[in-house]
Amino acid sequence: MSNVNIPRLDLNLYINGSENERKQFSDDIGKAFNETGFVTITNHGLDKALIDKLYEDVKALFALPDAVKEKYEKPELAGQRGYTSKGKETAKGFTAPDLKEFWQIGQTVLDNDAVKADYPDNLLVDELPSFNATTLEVYQKLESAGIHLLEAISVYLGLPEGYFDDKVHNGNSILRTLHYFPITNPDALPDDAVRAGAHEDINLITLLIGASADGLELLTRENTWFPVKAFGEDLVVNVGDMLQRLTNNKLKSTTHRVVNPPRELMQYSRYSVPFFLHPKATMSLACLPSCIDAENPKHYEDITAGEYLDERLREIGLKK
Repeated sequence: MSNVNIPRLDLNLYINGSENERKQFSDDIGKAFNETGFVTITNHGLDKALIDKLYEDVKALFALPDAVKEKYEKPELAGQRGYTSKGKETAKGFTAPDLKEFWQIGQTVLDNDAVKADYPDNLLVDELPSFNATTLEVYQKLESAGIHLLEAISVYLGLPEGYFDDKVHNGNSILRTLHYFPITNPDALPDDAVRAGAHEDINLITLLIGASADGLELLTRENTWFPVKAFGEDLVVNVGDMLQRLTNNKLKSTTHRVVNPPRELMQYSRYSVPFFLHPKATMSLACLPSCIDAENPKHYEDITAGEYLDERLREIGLKK
């Protein structure tokens, strides 16, 4: 499948590179996002020690007894903060829930932005103070990397480099720590039960920090599944539906899934930490005029990011 364009790009070349290097980065990420919707990113600001610490803390969190984790489950927050137990999220179009549990951390507003009133507080794990500190640091570093990536995408789209800056400053982004738990009795599973059913992400872009096992696959234009592999500590970055809407399908929000492992590996856990970069709820996702023409007429109704997020959370069963 040599036609699957998932380039490995060096973010430092965009942040600190020459004018030519910055333009090349912008062209490369734009082309990949137009063709496959995926890239991998190196020199993103998170070192190996921090990533190792993150996974150590994530494993410790999910190793806590269910009764402890369930203290932090708040259904009224629609899974947007704290713990979500097994069997709660189902990919759109599926009947069997995904085989996972997760914990979500949202924005920490540090200035006097009025948007603070719109966000629920993060839940802190009393039993694991290290988890709280590590995930806050990771959140802030991934948010910073994501803003640089959006700047490069803006240039590719012919927008001012800072087009997204005020829209994502104190945005409604989410860091999700995931545990795909061991599958102890595979024969008892419903036919369509997988670790994460085929889906598209809701947000602008997703930044995924490695994973403790293989399993991520994207759906190619030829309708075949292609495994996405990241090198070492690279990030896997993909387009979400909000960016696809905004660009009137110029940038592709590609269907992806996490498949179950081979039978002999089913008894092992898989951990994963995606960062879903969202704008503020007030951002308009109306298609950019520059992305509408006779060959590509406007495909979407105007909607705000907040309205769209609510619609999607209801579809996947997290919001009533």
